[in-house]
Amino acid sequence: MPLFYVEFWFCFVYEGFVMAKDMTKDMTKGSPMRLILGFALPLLFGFLFQQFYNVVDTIIVGRFLGVDELAGVGATGSINFLVIGFCMGVCNGFSIPVAHKFGAGDYSGMRRYVANCAWLGVAFAGSLTVITTLFCRKILLLMHTPDNIVEYSYQYIVIIFAAIPLTFLYNTVSGVIRALGDSKTPVFFLVLSSFINIGLDLFFIIHLKMGISGAAFATAISQGIAGLGCLLFMIWKFEILHIRREEWKPDRHRMLVLCGMGIPMGLQYSITAVGSVILQRATNMLGSVAVASVTAAGRINSFLATPFDALGSTMATYGGQNVGAGKLERLGQGLKSCVLLGAVYSVIALVVAVFFGRPLATLFVETGETEIIGNVRFFLICTTSFFFPLALVNIIRFLIQGMGFPTFAILAGVFEMIARALAGLVLVPAFGFTGSCLGSPIAWVLADAFLIPAYFHVRKVLEKRAGNRVSRD
Repeated sequence: MPLFYVEFWFCFVYEGFVMAKDMTKDMTKGSPMRLILGFALPLLFGFLFQQFYNVVDTIIVGRFLGVDELAGVGATGSINFLVIGFCMGVCNGFSIPVAHKFGAGDYSGMRRYVANCAWLGVAFAGSLTVITTLFCRKILLLMHTPDNIVEYSYQYIVIIFAAIPLTFLYNTVSGVIRALGDSKTPVFFLVLSSFINIGLDLFFIIHLKMGISGAAFATAISQGIAGLGCLLFMIWKFEILHIRREEWKPDRHRMLVLCGMGIPMGLQYSITAVGSVILQRATNMLGSVAVASVTAAGRINSFLATPFDALGSTMATYGGQNVGAGKLERLGQGLKSCVLLGAVYSVIALVVAVFFGRPLATLFVETGETEIIGNVRFFLICTTSFFFPLALVNIIRFLIQGMGFPTFAILAGVFEMIARALAGLVLVPAFGFTGSCLGSPIAWVLADAFLIPAYFHVRKVLEKRAGNRVSRD
């Protein structure tokens, strides 16, 4: 189907489904389960499409370019997560003060925070782009990326890093929109960009013969389209976000608040990624077959774990709005509902891994690659067996962040980093590919050991603050 008609169809559906409705959503009133499902399902739809085009991107590389090229893309996974994860974490953190102000009904203060998000976004994106593009080749060499794939890795990741401003654009704008309770608009543009990414992948790789660079350019361009689309739509549709001239003024206090939320959330991803880099380095030393296996399995695993991403993002907004409104009793209600949803899905994911692991692996490589196919199935069974701990990591960590305690996210990330680092330094040398499979499950369990008591602690802190305010009044 021509891309124009795909875009037209989505525009038509979106007009009928969303445009006539109030774009904001107050999550401080009503059934927590209903609100969480209503907010999370559009996010899930968008995240699934995002993972879908990541999977298709990998399939196209593996099928049309080869195993070495597939391994080349996979070898960048941990460094990609380290940098792009930091960007996404910072943007998500920026949205928390916006959600607090929206929940409290302070719309002028909310717009001032949005304006300062823009100023900080430009500074962060520009700095990170320069640093990462200059040093990415050296980092790949330090990670012992196999000689036969290192050039493919560099060709891919340097373009992804050059497009960091586009990543900041989409994640900042979509974070602000979600903070107001609208989870549908970012999804629409994410879905649209997914189709564009797939079309550009096929065009650049098959028609123009651009190789790995074509896959990277397709990702960057589609990300830019999603970001620009979200920005224009926000300006057009969200009158509450029309920033007045005096509200555009840079505000040192608000910037410090935003950085106090954003940087810890970004560091959470980056600290976690340090362990992933060590684990990736150890896996790289097993050879390109192991790297290709982890690449394919990682794509499938990310796809299967998408519901947890949606639940986590939902709880960040839910927690932010309810803390802003002073409705602390709703936090526990929402947490119970979310954990129940995560538990049910964890069982479903394990069943999929056991019975469909091999067929899913053949999407990425030829059926003759029996070693890779077996490795992929084994990896998926190992990780999905620990999906409930992963569900808790996402749900509780994002809820704590939404409640206004981002530092705890860093500490949870430290536990994940330690677990993955130990897997890379001890388990992989001792047990080979099995050690690579066990790194993430151990990380999730250790993170939960910290996050569960941390939630009860921050809940008590908030209740104490609320009690002090009441006594002063």
